[in-house]
Amino acid sequence: MLKKIAETMAKAGSIAILPHIAADGDAIGSSLALAIGLSGTGKDVRVLLEEKVPQIYSFLPGLELAGLFDADDRRYDLAVALDCGDLERLGSRRTLFEKASITVNIDHHPTNPGFAALDYTDPSCAASAEIIYALLGEMGIDPGNDEATCLYTAIASDTGGFRYSNTTPATHIIASELLIKGIDVADISRRIFDTVSPGKVRLAGEAINSLKLYEDGRIAVIYIPNEAMRRSGAADEDTDGIINIARNINGVEAAAMLREMENGDIRVNLRSNSHVDVSAIASKYSGGGHTRAAGFTVRIGDLEQVGKMLLDDLRGLL
Repeated sequence: MLKKIAETMAKAGSIAILPHIAADGDAIGSSLALAIGLSGTGKDVRVLLEEKVPQIYSFLPGLELAGLFDADDRRYDLAVALDCGDLERLGSRRTLFEKASITVNIDHHPTNPGFAALDYTDPSCAASAEIIYALLGEMGIDPGNDEATCLYTAIASDTGGFRYSNTTPATHIIASELLIKGIDVADISRRIFDTVSPGKVRLAGEAINSLKLYEDGRIAVIYIPNEAMRRSGAADEDTDGIINIARNINGVEAAAMLREMENGDIRVNLRSNSHVDVSAIASKYSGGGHTRAAGFTVRIGDLEQVGKMLLDDLRGLL
């Protein structure tokens, strides 16, 4: 299938790349790497985003090929949903995707149901960037420094700097091959792991103050009301990684972060350390993800209600 996707892309003139809403390092890095590679072969390619690129990834090459989706009615020869667990994760760009002459779905989430004319999902990959690396190879595109920087950023961010259980021998092999391209690993790591905004520091304080432990310390939950976001002056991207404050506590098996959005939705992020499959809970509420990292959104209820519901589910898995 990956070879077929490569052949189809080679024939397409115009290509839209669509990472999931609230795009993270893997979604953005994979999309930009693919866009840079394809543009080098003369393709008319655009990365269309639902939101602005988070400041933490503003150093990545290829951003000139990306932009916010403005509801244009252009019909692309091919549209790629990248690192996108399901159609809902395309947001307002779903219509553009479905209108394309050919649709492609490339992902590594095990909960991906398959929704394109050409689907390629490999849950054994630590990041979608590993698939993009293989796809570029299938197309005969040798990644340069720019593509390598994007792919390494994507892999490093989705593996927590190669610390998470999704890291495999193949992950390290691909990373080593990207290092040969002369990327600056120290600079990439500093930017994505060791640089935070003042708002994120204040938000971390809010998170710590809200943190509650249940079931003899095996469950940790962080509650972030919208007011906490306003008090801290944090941006949406500043919530990334905050859940690790809960997961990293000694004795915690399952961690959750409940965030109240501006529109009243409750966004839930889930993490586990060894044996709890949090993707099972996310799937129950039409979300998705991985065994150790998943999420979903609840559109009815408040933080307290959703918290009680979630605790029942987590206790059941424990």
